[in-house]
Amino acid sequence: MTERTTPQDAHPELAAFIDHTLLKPEASREDILRLCREAAEHHFKAVCVNPLWVETAKLALRGTGVLTCTVIGFPLGANNTDVKVFEARGATMDGADEVDMVINIAAARALDKETLVNDISAVAEVVHGEDSLLKVIIETSLLSDAEKVLACQAALEAGADYVKTSTGFNGGGATAQDVALMRQTVGPQLGVKASGGVRTVEKALQMIDAGATRIGTSSGIAIVTGAQSTASY
Repeated sequence: MTERTTPQDAHPELAAFIDHTLLKPEASREDILRLCREAAEHHFKAVCVNPLWVETAKLALRGTGVLTCTVIGFPLGANNTDVKVFEARGATMDGADEVDMVINIAAARALDKETLVNDISAVAEVVHGEDSLLKVIIETSLLSDAEKVLACQAALEAGADYVKTSTGFNGGGATAQDVALMRQTVGPQLGVKASGGVRTVEKALQMIDAGATRIGTSSGIAIVTGAQSTASY
């Protein structure tokens, strides 16, 4: 019998950190089903899709152990809170296990913590009411360090489960420095998700070393197998 070997640069153990992501607006049903097959094959933690595809992904992933994640207020975060609440309720009713919401970035820039807490806590109430998790995207590339800290403090106070670096749609992406700052701010109470531009094993490991407990990427297969990535998220 020929023994199967794993390429030296493959890291299958990282699969448990990865949200296998496809958020392109032109993604088709076939694309989503392929994403789910890949996630099941490689034992990723979750798939992350737009709200339109939550039901499709949930059904396709049934029995695989892979979670269904979606995004709300995405990618700008500039919706009214009641719109985000409506989106979150619909997503969880459709079967989303996890919801990644974009904060009110203008409030963070204004250091308006009260508005941030109110926005996040309203969504958290809906999401937790369906036994789902809430990740809060603070969009680090648009914030100063002081604003990042304030946003993370607001997420912690509002009862979120994770803070997340980026949407991947507004310039920049995850950096080890930002992940470390976020981890320092929230301590062990919250998870930290690094997203945006994490396309290689080296960068994924940097994020984890800095304190990330989840990686959002469309390059998950390349990361766990050592193949070359052509993904953009």
